[in-house]
Amino acid sequence: MTDFQKIPLTSIYKRQKSDRDIFQELMPTKVKEILVVATVYDAYSIVREGQFSDKIFGEYLQLNLYASPRFSSVNSQEDALQIIHKKHFDMVIIMAGVDKNLSIEIAENIHFSKSRLPILMLANNNHGLEDLQREVSKVPAINRLFVWNGNSNVFVAMIKYVEDMKNAARDTKLGNVRIILLVEDSVRYYSRYLPVLYTAIMTQTQNLVSEESSDELHMILKMRARPKVLLVSNYEDAIKIIDEYSENLLCVISDVRFPRHGIDDEDSGVNLLIEARKKLKYSIPTLLQSHDPSNRERAKKIGANFIDKNSEKLSLEIMKFINDKLGFGDFIFRDPDGNKIGIATDLDEFEELLHEVPSDSLIRHARINAFSSWLMARGEINIAEQLLPYNIEDFSSPEELREFCIRVFLDAKQKKHRGQIINFTPKLCTGNRYIVRMGRGSLGGKGRGLAFISNLIENIDFKHLIKGINIRQPATAVIGAVEFDRFIEMNNLYDDIYQERPAEEIRKLFLEAEIGVVLKDRLYNYLKEMKKPLAIRSSGLFEDSLLQPFSGVYSTYLIPNNHTDINTRLEQLCKAIKLVYASIFTETAESYFHAVNYKIEEEKMAVVIQEVVGHDYNAKFYPNISGVAQSYNYYPFSYMKPEDGFAVIAVGLGMHVVGGNKAFRFCPAYPRLINGSLQDQMRDSQRFFNAIDLSKSEINLEEQDEDAAILKLRIADADKDNNLNDCASTYNHINDIVEPGTFIKGPRIINFANILQYDSIPLAQTIQLLLNLFEQAMGSPVEMEFAVDLEKGEDNKPTFYILQIKPLIQQEKSYHIDLDQIDEEKLIMKAKKGMGNGKLDNIKDIVYIDPDLFDKLSTKEMAEEIRKINTEMVDQNKEYVLIGPGRWGTRDPHTGIPVLWANISNAKVIVEIGLPDFPLDASLGSHFFHNVTSMNVGYFSIPFQSEDTYIDLNKIAAIGEVTSYGKFTKHAHIENGVTVLMDGSKQTSIIQIN
Repeated sequence: MTDFQKIPLTSIYKRQKSDRDIFQELMPTKVKEILVVATVYDAYSIVREGQFSDKIFGEYLQLNLYASPRFSSVNSQEDALQIIHKKHFDMVIIMAGVDKNLSIEIAENIHFSKSRLPILMLANNNHGLEDLQREVSKVPAINRLFVWNGNSNVFVAMIKYVEDMKNAARDTKLGNVRIILLVEDSVRYYSRYLPVLYTAIMTQTQNLVSEESSDELHMILKMRARPKVLLVSNYEDAIKIIDEYSENLLCVISDVRFPRHGIDDEDSGVNLLIEARKKLKYSIPTLLQSHDPSNRERAKKIGANFIDKNSEKLSLEIMKFINDKLGFGDFIFRDPDGNKIGIATDLDEFEELLHEVPSDSLIRHARINAFSSWLMARGEINIAEQLLPYNIEDFSSPEELREFCIRVFLDAKQKKHRGQIINFTPKLCTGNRYIVRMGRGSLGGKGRGLAFISNLIENIDFKHLIKGINIRQPATAVIGAVEFDRFIEMNNLYDDIYQERPAEEIRKLFLEAEIGVVLKDRLYNYLKEMKKPLAIRSSGLFEDSLLQPFSGVYSTYLIPNNHTDINTRLEQLCKAIKLVYASIFTETAESYFHAVNYKIEEEKMAVVIQEVVGHDYNAKFYPNISGVAQSYNYYPFSYMKPEDGFAVIAVGLGMHVVGGNKAFRFCPAYPRLINGSLQDQMRDSQRFFNAIDLSKSEINLEEQDEDAAILKLRIADADKDNNLNDCASTYNHINDIVEPGTFIKGPRIINFANILQYDSIPLAQTIQLLLNLFEQAMGSPVEMEFAVDLEKGEDNKPTFYILQIKPLIQQEKSYHIDLDQIDEEKLIMKAKKGMGNGKLDNIKDIVYIDPDLFDKLSTKEMAEEIRKINTEMVDQNKEYVLIGPGRWGTRDPHTGIPVLWANISNAKVIVEIGLPDFPLDASLGSHFFHNVTSMNVGYFSIPFQSEDTYIDLNKIAAIGEVTSYGKFTKHAHIENGVTVLMDGSKQTSIIQIN
């Protein structure tokens, strides 16, 4: 039998070579070969999310001169050192993984072997960035550190940074190329500035393409080749650039405070701009930017522009400054007299206009190979190369030429779309073998994960690995994050949304705003093809990131998509998209941003639109099975190991599982192993399920929000739909046994016995294999959301749909607890079932639900009390221990206390305790649980009447100053505080009095 946990990814995954190439540049030194030292997932993200060819498509047009930057990725130091001796590289990108020291060691060893090879380090986010920057600054081998917070343009900036560094001196002499000097010593800020600068520059260069028919093109390219950006971080280097390129400086952008003579100087920026004015023969635009608004007056005195770094509109203000100097351009279709008759801003519009423009315009552009040149600049090399060899004389008529061009477009898409991200084409949007891009910009964290899933599925032959089931992804489209910025800008929302406004006001503003005409038209054409219910999901830049994944923080809307009027369906879809945008500004999201030390202005929202998995069962739409699986199990039992992982599955929509409701848990490695007696199984069996209501086509998203189209149904309704035979067993009270299936009358137990016990489909093996592969690819434990369609599909098999993957966070080092050295008299809690790692000192506040006052019918009231006291804790900047019965964060008020993450944002330790007739069942698989893990919040379980674990609330009350908060909640303030010790490797934790 195949051990699916031990199949190496490298033995079955054939990495596709990207056909997205960068147009040949005029610069003498170009980055053609890039070595990426990263996990498989990071390498894939760079190639797909970098979108290099899309970002610099207009740079240096010249027919017949093409360059194709290529990426080679390795996953270890040994492979990196081996490959640099066998192959030439122009630069190295090292992803700063969990082990930062190893990343630095790799850089030093590469530098020792290839001292002239530029090496850049890339951090995944702002976590620990200052410490990393200090370490990197001591390492001469590393040219510069960047940080990636989800903005894909940072990769283009890194490439251009190396190219500009190497080419500036020669290009200014040969082509009178201009220089933009950026003086900034903050990694976080120059990682934001450079992408903005290069985005504007690349767009300006693209404008040259629309002027391709001009005889002066080569002169323009020579005299106005794209400006180079030179980044320095101290005064002396800045003066050196000014002296060297005094004839070529286009503008200077400078921080106020940065090192001068090795010491941070508050006057460095102002003095630099004054000195630059003295040295230059002519005035150039200058920009001073600072955290201190008072520097605005200093900038004004020296005639410089000013930007406040604290501004919520920082990127917009930088772009506005740059846009005054740089232009934008598109492909302009012209008639024989040169008159403008059509404009294409992207490939979709270009293809549409191929159908529409007059024949004489086609001939005009084809005669000078304008199409192939523009396409080559866009990175569509395959299409361009097919068009380039043909002349007008090769076609009998203009219409034959038109048909040929259109056919080349469609054929190329068909060949390359599997496992790829393709631009929106209505006829292709129903496919499930690729991702459809409906708007520009980053796919966001969730979208990036979905694109990776698509690529993985299409590059592994699962049919030979898993028999009896198809592995697919639902038809998926993504609206890029640029559309979010466009929505905000077009509706003039910046000043409104980045002020302190209630979430409901912002929500109303978003609903009243309009989605852009181009995007709305695409959505209309999308709905012409898509007839099933749709899920509209958030995909923020920070969502599902490797170090701080947001989970369940933003909104997801399910719509029936069944109205007879397509315009009504379009209105529902647009409302859902706008509400997803608005979910950035909810209380829950703001609490999470505060907790991870990010600014909301840094977040951008892409939107994922997915076809919902399932079928129409008596006007109810739902999948047979949905679930969540994790590759690491914090609560193994019997002979399970944490690395065996676990899965939680249920009948109906997956919101039932991620909401923390009753569902069936099992280990994919041991699916037949059952934890609990027959009575426990009956008590804990799924009682309800969720479905989309198809009986009504009108939905009220404004008032009912995410539940507008959702039904909560009894499991008996699924039984009536004949959907439980593989999912349920029946209790035979005569024989006091449980029989798989639903062929006899009796209480149903949702335990998926026919599937897990008798292998009617290979569900456990599929989950086990995919968790293994994704964990290898992402370099960390993972969580996967999925749905299963038991009806026969392709090859007459059921289908396993992967809906989402995200990383799970594990701590770098394990904290060891020696229980023999612990003073039992000081203990107030000992848990042997929990998670978290490390030591928390001097927490002085404990908030708990008094077990003597607990009423399982009043859990919503308890949640409100907790919300209020958490608000006070946030205002007073106090962290606390939170204790209560049942599951925290469940959506089912009968199984625990239904708090949202925002309601307990300052809790550093969460304890769930069991009570009589209120058993404890940890919140595995829920969004709440995922956020707890990612924030390293201590999370402990104390079962009722456990022999070796306990919590002593009486001792807490005795040593603390206890006050009541509402009917159920107590707040104990302990002046000397308590210490929390968490042993992540043993899952053992204690709380002791200081």
